[in-house]
Amino acid sequence: MAKKSTVSRGLRRARPVQRHNRCNLCGRPRAYIRKFGICRICFRSLASQGQVPGVKKASW
Repeated sequence: MAKKSTVSRGLRRARPVQRHNRCNLCGRPRAYIRKFGICRICFRSLASQGQVPGVKKASW
């Protein structure tokens, strides 16, 4: 879970500064999946629960 101060600081930054996309659920700045708007960790947990539409867990 990202610190609230880090997330709020990113929102306050000036427009010309490059910002990272952050996970909508946990605030993680890395491993962000743009199509779903969440990080890989949240994506895996939601996909395994069947809560991400159009995604099913691969089985061999």
